[in-house]
Amino acid sequence: MITKKHINAFRDTDLKKQLDAFDVEDIVVIGAMSHMCIDAVVRAAADMGYPVTVLHDACATLDLTFGGVTVPAAQTHAAMMAAFEFGYATVKSVDDYLSA
Repeated sequence: MITKKHINAFRDTDLKKQLDAFDVEDIVVIGAMSHMCIDAVVRAAADMGYPVTVLHDACATLDLTFGGVTVPAAQTHAAMMAAFEFGYATVKSVDDYLSA
């Protein structure tokens, strides 16, 4: 078990060491929140050279408000998945992942 204290699960943890110890070659990411912890770990893992898959329907986020503008959760989530797919990860549904 790895307990994280920061948004990025790799920061100040032995996650990388554990992945290497178990010869993990590919990382599948699920969880919350798409625009915070998921974003941080996907980008960090990709930057470390891991192939990353994000299961979009096993991730969640919430409405975001800044400067009087509220972005609905569905749009926030879609924007994050599009950014991942553009250059950091393969983005799939759980069903597509399990049927592969």
